[in-house]
Amino acid sequence: MAQFIDCLIIGGGQAGLAMSHCLQQAGVENLVLERGSIAHRWTSARWPSLRLLTPGWMTRLPGQQLADAADGFLGAGELAARLQIYATGHRLPVIENIDVLALEPLGERFRAVTSRGTWVARSVVIATGACDRPRLPRWGAQLSPAIHQLVSSDYRGADALPDGGVLVVGASATGVQLASEIAASGRATMLAAGSHVRSPRRYRGRDLFDWLDASGFLTDRTPANRTPAQLIAQPSMQLVGSDDDREISLAGLADQGVAIAGRAIGALGSTVAFEDDLTANIRRAEQRREGLLARIDAYIAAEGIDAPEDEAARCRHGVLVPFRGAVDLKARGISTVVWATGYRRDYSWLHFDACDAQGELRQAGGICDIPDLYALGLPFMRHRASSFIDGVGRDAEALAPIIAARLGATNSLRAA
Repeated sequence: MAQFIDCLIIGGGQAGLAMSHCLQQAGVENLVLERGSIAHRWTSARWPSLRLLTPGWMTRLPGQQLADAADGFLGAGELAARLQIYATGHRLPVIENIDVLALEPLGERFRAVTSRGTWVARSVVIATGACDRPRLPRWGAQLSPAIHQLVSSDYRGADALPDGGVLVVGASATGVQLASEIAASGRATMLAAGSHVRSPRRYRGRDLFDWLDASGFLTDRTPANRTPAQLIAQPSMQLVGSDDDREISLAGLADQGVAIAGRAIGALGSTVAFEDDLTANIRRAEQRREGLLARIDAYIAAEGIDAPEDEAARCRHGVLVPFRGAVDLKARGISTVVWATGYRRDYSWLHFDACDAQGELRQAGGICDIPDLYALGLPFMRHRASSFIDGVGRDAEALAPIIAARLGATNSLRAA
């Protein structure tokens, strides 16, 4: 026997919890379905030393500040615990350890077939986020079986890796943090670097995110002429959540002894080929950094804020001599490849046409082109911070009234 609900929220991380709270405040009956425990990915798919990239004061959801400046940068386990407290304290209707096997159209409604029964919903919010399944290059299958491979979500520390050196593929925040940690353990380490944004941890006396938040950078509206796939593919910042304000960069990794290569583009046996594009990627990363700092400088000048100049932050990236062509990992003593190549979304459980040719949800600002279907927690969905903990709350507050109004309008039409 199917159970009925006004709004079904799929995903019990920060996005799903924020939406549940906002719908609750709007008087909309809702239910959150989570395949693991609340905030499951924060405890099951993160390495032990991971800290948030955003400071404590940005760790907030609608109706509650989860941390403050004194907390610094929360660890993944700490965040998960606070999200669980948030759900309990606000009495959010969450069912844990339930798999959504299929979401199907049922007239003007949706039917969710799960591992623990069936629900029929008038509206659905997909809050499964951006980090659904690791995105791996197809050529990875050409690597020798003797090379151990794992994705960043399965990394649990350098000590847990097989003996030998490590190649980390990907130079976003995850990739550079893992390369730094692995190199610090004494292992020979290589990093294959693609597109990225070299970002300062602090600038002109404040944490970077203090300025980005105050200047409105994080709330810039998403360009309307970009596809969901283009927005999700935007390069991310090289940052580390560290109470000592440590900046992380390719030059810093090179100083640690990490061998830096360009983008990894293919493999055969134990040999990996690298694109000769590192210099160009570094140049573009510097341009992005300069644009970021210029935006902050303009805000400081416009507001007349007394903030000392920061010449050190203006220094350009040092020259790196990259590896070119192909490298035999076995000959270099490298036994492991860690993939930090990002994630893809898996919507195979949607049994109707809701995705574009790239497999991304067809949506604008979280409103899908299928009536009563919504999304939350995707990068750049409504603004730059849409996938941040702080940002999903802002988006939930914007979408909840739209969902409530739509449900109310449908009720009015039926009553008429």
